[in-house]
Amino acid sequence: MAGRRTYGSYDDGCAAAHALDIIGERWSMSIVRELVLGPKRFVELQRDVAGIGPTILARRLEGLAAKGVLRRNPGGRETGGHVYELTEWGYQLEHVNAALGAWGARSAALPRKAAMTPDTIVLAMRAHLAHASGVRTPRSVLLDIRDTRTPGTSTATYIASLTAQGASIARTDTPTPGGCDAALTCSTEALKNVIIVGADWGRTDDFHVTGDRAAVDDLIEAARFR
Repeated sequence: MAGRRTYGSYDDGCAAAHALDIIGERWSMSIVRELVLGPKRFVELQRDVAGIGPTILARRLEGLAAKGVLRRNPGGRETGGHVYELTEWGYQLEHVNAALGAWGARSAALPRKAAMTPDTIVLAMRAHLAHASGVRTPRSVLLDIRDTRTPGTSTATYIASLTAQGASIARTDTPTPGGCDAALTCSTEALKNVIIVGADWGRTDDFHVTGDRAAVDDLIEAARFR
């Protein structure tokens, strides 16, 4: 009986082929994607990377750590255990993820009805915001996003800022909209329908705004997929 075939290096001098040696295994880029906005625990990664089991996740984390893409750190009092975070070199893969997303979005076979995690949608918004024009009036919006894949779990919170120099969005531990012009509370499904599909947020269920609605208008216009 033939032995199980294993796949090693491409052994190719091309840097792109070498990059695939590092991050080309299934689920590797999904793990990287879920760490771009900050560290996560093992159980959080297993929840957020669709279809991966604990054994494969452990192997991928070990492999990515050995290659210098991420590291495992003590989680501290609040999280306990360990957390995984990207190295400085690993964080540079955000641009690779954005480029792959822009390319894949043009595929006729894109599974548009498939679920997305809060971080995945926010990363798509962040990629679009990177090319947004500045605004005359600086605005900030707090986003509180509930993951429709996992009912009952805590929401993920982000702050989006729009200034004359451009726009940005990042995860935050701030639970209240102190200092923000508006607060948006929504589900991942609702936000995906607005940002990716192009639905009118004013007519979208489970999309609730308090404060300056014009600030949310500006954010959606800048972050929407085109």
